[in-house]
Amino acid sequence: MSMLEWAEKEVELACKREKPDRKEGEWDYGCACYESALKAYKSLLEDGHNGMSISLTKMILDRLIDGKPLTPIYDEPDEWNEISQNGSCQSKRMSSLFKDIHEDGSITYHDNDRVVCVDLDNGHTYHFGVASQVIDRLYPIEMPYIPQTNPYKVFMKDYLYDEKNGDFDSIYISHIILPNGKNIVDVNQYLIEDGDGWKEITREQWIERFPIDMTEEEVKNEAESAED
Repeated sequence: MSMLEWAEKEVELACKREKPDRKEGEWDYGCACYESALKAYKSLLEDGHNGMSISLTKMILDRLIDGKPLTPIYDEPDEWNEISQNGSCQSKRMSSLFKDIHEDGSITYHDNDRVVCVDLDNGHTYHFGVASQVIDRLYPIEMPYIPQTNPYKVFMKDYLYDEKNGDFDSIYISHIILPNGKNIVDVNQYLIEDGDGWKEITREQWIERFPIDMTEEEVKNEAESAED
């Protein structure tokens, strides 16, 4: 059985499982995705790819699908669109990348997609600006910039101290897993909303607000277990 025959059989079986009663010519979203993937796979084979070259091509395609550039981004004038009068610009090559030119002439960069939050309680992921600010401070973006394949994972938990503040007004940031998926950086940061944004408080001030029934190490171990 050739590679193409094997792939065609796999897609056929997947479509049957996705839509057992599908009639010939009938459109189905799930089956359409399988068949589209088969077209891409067939195209790779027709181009003579196999083994190593398919893996390399897949890596390139994955970056394109994720909106990540294939070559480094430089801080050249023609690579940015000015989006506000205060000096904010957006990259023409990567819509999630921004740069801010400050009054003192300094420049900072921010990539909306390079950070993901992980809820310490349930492992759910989401995006939150405070976590991005923590990463930008610890690991500032420098030019030339090429984003990594995986994001920084910021493990955190939100709390509500004053009910008039809505869903939450306090955040505990436990630790960060770097994009390589191996290195863990302890943060143990406590933040509260004070009307002008978020500010850091001490552990002692936090304990005055909330009882802590686990040490930071126990929280981190529990979060790692949930992720596994």
